[in-house]
Amino acid sequence: MLHAVLKAATEESTQNPVIPEWYDIIWSSVCFVIILVFFWKYVLPRVQKMLDERAEAIEGNIAKADEAQRKAEAALEEYTAQLADARAEAGRIRETAREDGKQIVAEAKDTAVAEAARVTASAQAQIEAERQSALVSLRSEVGTIAIDLASGVVGETLSDDAKAKAVVDRFLADLEADTATAGGKN
Repeated sequence: MLHAVLKAATEESTQNPVIPEWYDIIWSSVCFVIILVFFWKYVLPRVQKMLDERAEAIEGNIAKADEAQRKAEAALEEYTAQLADARAEAGRIRETAREDGKQIVAEAKDTAVAEAARVTASAQAQIEAERQSALVSLRSEVGTIAIDLASGVVGETLSDDAKAKAVVDRFLADLEADTATAGGKN
């Protein structure tokens, strides 16, 4: 190599330094063809196979993702439908509860009114019974007092029951008439 450099330095060459020698072109072409055949036979099929596998894997993942998306949308639609059904059912239950509540309140009112009427009727009957009892007791006592008073005024004993009863009845009738007249004037 040193020889070639010295020779080139001593000779003046007219050859263009950019253009290579013919033997360099031939050997470069042979190396290029060998490398090209090697790549064509071994490297390119492997690369193509690897790219095909990746494309299939990507397509498979895309298909799985699409299927998962369809399932998610179906689940969302089902959930939405169930939610709407649940809301409708809750509305029906609330409406039924309101109606039941109104019915229970109405029944309670009816029961209370009936109980109040029963208590009032019972109280009226008891008052009437006590009034009758008081009236009988009052007649007896007033009759006795009136007979004693009349005996004291007349000066004789009124032992005849029929006469005594008639006197007492007349006295009470007069008393009731006076009371009715006095009550009507107020």
